[in-house]
Amino acid sequence: MRKLFLLAIVLFLAFSVNKKAEAQCVDSTEIQWTVTELFDFHDVIADIWHNAFPEKDFTKMKGYVGAVKEHMQKINDAKLPGIVQEKEAKWKEGLVKFNASADEYYNAMESGNEQAMLDAAEKLHAEFEVMVRVLKPVTKSVDEFHKLLYVVYHKYLPAKDYDGLSSVIDDLVKRAEEVTKTTLPARLSAKQDEFNQRAKELYESTFALKDVLTSKDGAKIDSAVETMHGNFEKIEHMF
Repeated sequence: MRKLFLLAIVLFLAFSVNKKAEAQCVDSTEIQWTVTELFDFHDVIADIWHNAFPEKDFTKMKGYVGAVKEHMQKINDAKLPGIVQEKEAKWKEGLVKFNASADEYYNAMESGNEQAMLDAAEKLHAEFEVMVRVLKPVTKSVDEFHKLLYVVYHKYLPAKDYDGLSSVIDDLVKRAEEVTKTTLPARLSAKQDEFNQRAKELYESTFALKDVLTSKDGAKIDSAVETMHGNFEKIEHMF
């Protein structure tokens, strides 16, 4: 009887731990910035832009009308992953222009005007790249920090799970430090000084959160998380 009692306790504790872990678990698709429907279109637009366009293969361009329509429908119906939900307004704004360029493509292919067909193919490609840039993190280091911040801000903070937060704080500080060592792409070099300052603030607020965690003071921890999150948003808003 005693063994059965002990076994029941073990099973209960295991169940409780598993439920807690399950509650904290984040679907990997939530922290990936890619939208499958958009990137599935890449093969089509790449063939149009890198092959049909330079070769002026108008037959191939026309042949892709059906595929472009099919992919555009899927892109319009796509839902953004959790990690880029804050970019939804920009995404929708980009979709308006992307759909307009697709309509231009259909009309140009039907018109038979070769220059119009070339222009439409170029615009469709350009708007596709704009859509990618809406989602794509400015650097890998910023992306890696954001992935963990997402878990902290959307899972641990709402649940007041300060133990869970403590378990990842060292990694979060490390990722913040990597952001401070980041060199922006050449096209964004004019923003490097501002980025450096923002990255410094992000690192300092992340390290401050680590210190506050030792206090076990929920209100102070929540405030520190909000400060860190706000500093990250300042980096995002730069771009």
